[in-house]
Amino acid sequence: MFEDKILLITGGTGSFGNAVLDRFLKTDVREIRIFSRDEKKQDDMRHLYQNDKIKFYIGNVRDKESVKNALYGVDYIFHAAALKQVPSCEFFPLEAVKTNVIGTENVLSAAIEERVRKIICLSTDKAAYPVNAMGTSKAMMEKVIVAKSRTIEADKTSICCTRYGNVMCSRGSVIPLFIEQIKSGQPLTVTEPAMTRFIMSLDEAVELVLFAFENAQSGDIMVQKAPACTIEILAQSVKEIFHADNEIKIIGIRHGEKMYETLLTNEECAHAVDMGNFYRVPADKRDLNYDKYFIHGDVERNVLKEFNSNNTELLNKEQVKERLMALPYIQEELRGWRKK
Repeated sequence: MFEDKILLITGGTGSFGNAVLDRFLKTDVREIRIFSRDEKKQDDMRHLYQNDKIKFYIGNVRDKESVKNALYGVDYIFHAAALKQVPSCEFFPLEAVKTNVIGTENVLSAAIEERVRKIICLSTDKAAYPVNAMGTSKAMMEKVIVAKSRTIEADKTSICCTRYGNVMCSRGSVIPLFIEQIKSGQPLTVTEPAMTRFIMSLDEAVELVLFAFENAQSGDIMVQKAPACTIEILAQSVKEIFHADNEIKIIGIRHGEKMYETLLTNEECAHAVDMGNFYRVPADKRDLNYDKYFIHGDVERNVLKEFNSNNTELLNKEQVKERLMALPYIQEELRGWRKK
């Protein structure tokens, strides 16, 4: 699939970029380009991997020319660059727009100009029924992706999107925070115990992107049917894994947070395709000539229902602990904890 191909990852120094590297470095991919604005993280990755297949490009998705500089000869792009923290985006919403919306437009336009064959963009459950700046910017990002897919033939450049929930132990997520609080003897801060969130591993996030790469059509949004748990169950599970007795302190919902997240909206259900472990949301290919739809009528609608973190499979404490124990990050932290 990637034999002798060049893959570029925007935001490639993040958790997803590292997971892709771990997956692809042993394959026959010719080159993986890491595109990001953080030279320190790039230098850390350079020393960590020490692999000639990896090439590093300093740039910012907000600057289209810097993106184009990294695209010569690139076959495929995984677009992961984004502002992802809900509270910080609430305070600086235009910064979220510049990176998540305009930055995506820059990546797609540059890719089309450089004849990149396929682009997979990473979105979030917060883009469905968004109530915060981060989710709103990601929802607009999805609109940019679908609109851009209409402007270019799929056999020249195919553009699609993946949407998924919280990735366990990714940078800035709550599990590393819980572990740091355990280490320092502080209470585990829980926003709202009954709040539910989808959970998936980094490997599952990569699998979704690869599934989209193989199965999505241009303009599609691909959704994985992930399980979920309450924040209280997650905190208790981390405590039990580390045999900790820290108290759990409820601090209240932060700026822009929802009680539950949605991966597939009721409106998308009207034409979504159930693919087993995934949903495919095809792009609406109708043009702006609306009159003909009044004449010919609408197609039959699906009977799928909204897919959210309250009506998906809710994991109990033992199931969450089993998932956590399968993560290399947790195993590494446990080894360090036991040595103390």
